[in-house]
Amino acid sequence: MPTTPPRTRRRPPRPPVRPLRRGRPRWAMRAATTLSVVVLASAGIGHSLVAGLDADIARVDPFKDMKNRPRAGHGMNVLLVGTDGRDKVTETERRRFRLGGAPCHCTDTIMIVHISEDRERASVVSLPRDSYAETPPHTAQIGGREHRGHPIKLNAAYAEGGPQLTVRTVENMTRVKIDHYLEVDFTSFMKTVDVLGGVRICTARPLRDTYTGLDLAPGEHTLKGGAALQYVRARHADGSSDLGRMKRQQRFLASLLDRATSSGILLNPLKFRDVTRAVLGSVRADRGFGTDELLDLGRAMRTFSPASSEFTTVPIGRLGYVVPGIGSTLKWDPVGSERVFRALREDKPLDSAPPRPKPSPSSGAPRVEVAPQQVLVQVENGTSTEGLGRRVDDALAAAGFRTTHRPVDSATRDVRRTVVLHDPRWDRSARSVAAALPGSTLRAVPGLGPTLKVVTGTDFREVRRVRGPEPAAPEPEVVRGNEVECA
Repeated sequence: MPTTPPRTRRRPPRPPVRPLRRGRPRWAMRAATTLSVVVLASAGIGHSLVAGLDADIARVDPFKDMKNRPRAGHGMNVLLVGTDGRDKVTETERRRFRLGGAPCHCTDTIMIVHISEDRERASVVSLPRDSYAETPPHTAQIGGREHRGHPIKLNAAYAEGGPQLTVRTVENMTRVKIDHYLEVDFTSFMKTVDVLGGVRICTARPLRDTYTGLDLAPGEHTLKGGAALQYVRARHADGSSDLGRMKRQQRFLASLLDRATSSGILLNPLKFRDVTRAVLGSVRADRGFGTDELLDLGRAMRTFSPASSEFTTVPIGRLGYVVPGIGSTLKWDPVGSERVFRALREDKPLDSAPPRPKPSPSSGAPRVEVAPQQVLVQVENGTSTEGLGRRVDDALAAAGFRTTHRPVDSATRDVRRTVVLHDPRWDRSARSVAAALPGSTLRAVPGLGPTLKVVTGTDFREVRRVRGPEPAAPEPEVVRGNEVECA
């Protein structure tokens, strides 16, 4: 039988090929799809991965029995407290990073971190540790003694009443309700920096601080944990003392946020878990700061860029405000500080507040290399005149110097000319004291340490006021993360 040849199947006509749009190349679509999958995976399985981390966080209850608190605003306010904690550092690290001495059990750093309600902005306000504060009535942390409200330096509230008194004092001063409390010590800080692979910082001039061992040449540096701790602790790298240190802390925090958000950690749930576990093992937080809050912050920070963060320091109205029994403090500018804290309460950007007035220095006082607020002095009475040591101590404190408030009698009671004894490493501080004591002489004593000794002589007449270095060109009151990171 004849066979029928097979029919040839016609292929349907191909649709016309549309040219690819240059604005949406295929690799970009693949990247966007991959990123979406990762983000969705993080949101879906992130909770199960970090659910067990709650057990790693040491808990405190800073809000226990608190009444008459400020009204809650929009967004989230975290009180970030940096404590001493050098007793947890190894002996090798203590020697290497100049962490000698006994821990002060006080707060070294105090910041209010505000996360906006739309999770698109982080506002950081630094509160100087030497701020003049008044505590509310409270029970002492050690001994359980009842205290009335009284003047104090802000960083001493922690030693007297722990996290609870610190939160209550900050809320009373700012009228900003604190939602969460996070306490970081030296160990947790170094772990955070190391687990991120270091943080990049820049400096336009040399930074040297003999107290912390900081020694950075001009340029760009990637600092690991210990070196980063030296950088944020340095108070004597320039004449700006604690205010300059807070600006460096803000710069460092901006770089830390940039490192965390640009390294892919927040988009990878496994990495996020590992980093979080390494950090949370040595921090303390309130009982409400748990898995959900961690994930909420992690998701918010995924969209952060350096420009998403803004930093400022609470406006200062008066430097060197001397309080008997406390020493030299900083008084906040009431108008400028209220503008800043109102912005936090109303969930508005900090730069929407008008610029603050600058504190007016003492006119006519001679300038010195190191400001009085940075110099610690022990007074000894080198004469037979009773009470002279106390007079000199009070006068130096009134001029802004950090005296011990415990003058003693010198072993020699026939000193004629007042002398300033100093360690050669602190010669600039000694010249500041000598300038405040007309006619006094300087004498170097190797190994004396940072505390200078003033031995009063019969020639003592007065303590005159002196001023620190001329301040540098004014910086913006509020800066964004992209304005302080390395160019």
